Amino acid sequence: MNDWKLPWEGGCRCGQVRLKITAPPMVTAACHCTGCQRMSASAFSLGILLPSDGFQVTQGEPVIGGLHGPVRHFFCPYCMTWMFNRPPGVDTIVIVRPTMLDDPSWFWPFIETCTREKLPWASTPALHSFEGFPDPAAYEPLMKEFAERFREGFSPRASNPAKAPVA
Repeated sequence: MNDWKLPWEGGCRCGQVRLKITAPPMVTAACHCTGCQRMSASAFSLGILLPSDGFQVTQGEPVIGGLHGPVRHFFCPYCMTWMFNRPPGVDTIVIVRPTMLDDPSWFWPFIETCTREKLPWASTPALHSFEGFPDPAAYEPLMKEFAERFREGFSPRASNPAKAPVA
């Protein structure tokens, strides 16, 4: 997929907070940690890692929610939709919930994290699984592989996604 068809726009459930993405994703993920399970009221949360300079809030003022700890989770102040978060000490990255996009149909998780905490029945089409969070050094090769596979039009819905060609 050479053309990400950017920019992407999206918003919270009620529409009071809107966002815009102008940079391609670095990697996509599903997180199975119990914190994400509770915040999403689901088996895992989904995320798109993006460079901060390719993300902006275009309408409204999100508020910090969650535990108010080092990871800053941003919500719509009216409908309380969890929209994005910013990892501690990394101002160059933002993690957006893909379901906030007006068209999230392209999304699938390339990696899954915190699988030691996952619910026994939960599964994703992710190609890479980590019991915790990947070591920071692992992200560069993961991002490179993610970009190569998407450039080739890779889809986990293919008949054999784990064997999709890598450039």
